[in-house]
Amino acid sequence: MRVVIHGSELSAATAAAALAWVGHHVIWRPLGSRWQELRHSGWLQGEPMVGQRLDEALASGHLKIDENGPLPKASVDVLWLALSPRQRDEAPSLVEAEAECLSEGAILINNATFPVGDTERLEALLADRGVAAVALPDILEEGRAWETFTRARRWLLGCDDQRAEHQVRELMRAFNRRHEVFQRMPKRAAELTKLAINGMLATRISYMNEMAGLADTLGVDVEYVRQGMGADPRIGYEYLYPGCGFGGPNFSRDLVGLADVQSASGRHSDLLDQVLEINERKKETLFRKLWAYHHGRLEGLKVAIWGAAFKPGTARIDQAPVLPLLRALWAQGVHVYLHDPVALPAVREVVGDHPLLTLCQGEPIEACQQVDALMLVTEWKAYWNPDWEALKTGVSGRLILDGRNIYDPDYVASQGFVYRGIGRRADPQ
Repeated sequence: MRVVIHGSELSAATAAAALAWVGHHVIWRPLGSRWQELRHSGWLQGEPMVGQRLDEALASGHLKIDENGPLPKASVDVLWLALSPRQRDEAPSLVEAEAECLSEGAILINNATFPVGDTERLEALLADRGVAAVALPDILEEGRAWETFTRARRWLLGCDDQRAEHQVRELMRAFNRRHEVFQRMPKRAAELTKLAINGMLATRISYMNEMAGLADTLGVDVEYVRQGMGADPRIGYEYLYPGCGFGGPNFSRDLVGLADVQSASGRHSDLLDQVLEINERKKETLFRKLWAYHHGRLEGLKVAIWGAAFKPGTARIDQAPVLPLLRALWAQGVHVYLHDPVALPAVREVVGDHPLLTLCQGEPIEACQQVDALMLVTEWKAYWNPDWEALKTGVSGRLILDGRNIYDPDYVASQGFVYRGIGRRADPQ
């Protein structure tokens, strides 16, 4: 098929690479960004497979990057929108500008996370051309974008037209052979379902974080609570890991989007407000543990932080817990030595050259040179099995603050460290 993709998000880059990889003829228009800028962006370079597949598709000729050139009339079978929410206002004019190039029987795929009802509104702009629109909400996971697109567990397909459904299935046929991945429903239902899923996941995380706080107060190891809850078949284990807060551009803005939908419908959600508030509080939980351990006397301390990205596998720090943590530490005069495998350029871009920040690009242990504490913020695999003997030399304060509960408290304590996790703790004998 002949496909035109608009957008400069990870979802646009992944769709362009994947669809061209399986033989479609794709024109990618990175709205608001030039390809040379995107190609060297940290988020694309750090995403496994996507950059490589883009280069291969460009070399094969199945992918062309055309930022604003006109297209022949009736030359496009699929118009794919992968815009960011902040580009929502540009979508109608973009669709109208591309109307002439759409062939008879073409479809519009709205892959963007826009407010509920926007797919219908975009379809109305093309009503005189007989073009059907479908909602195919973005389901990518950063750090696993290629895998989640090409081997999707499921796609929410908002579609009210049988012909359009067949067109989408043919477009995505190469990624739908292992099992049926499309769950068809009305357009508005698909748009709301995408937001509702992330709302539920965030609620589970925030609830587990509340239980971790209660466990801390009662002297209970929250790991027992997590395992007990997860073993209940009505609950399961997914997203029951307490931590120091979640972030990420897509997850966070979907929650805000769901809250906006609630507000616009006149049904304000106290629950969502609480979920968002709990998450923001949790982003400073390691700071509060450091404060409690040192009885509020933090000025002049040195702290190592492992991990800045909002999750392993990505270079992004959008709404990441490390940002409020850094601000809280600096406000108390704490010098931070920060290590992350790929996200340090993003940190420098956001915070600049701060006098109380040292970015450490070598081995993780290099951030731990005569520091008073080590904080684990992002659970990169490089951090799971450190050299504890070397840490004894580097972390003179012998304090480990584990924001993701990846270490065994008793083992850490047996190495001579004070361990404080999220709802877990242990002291050396």
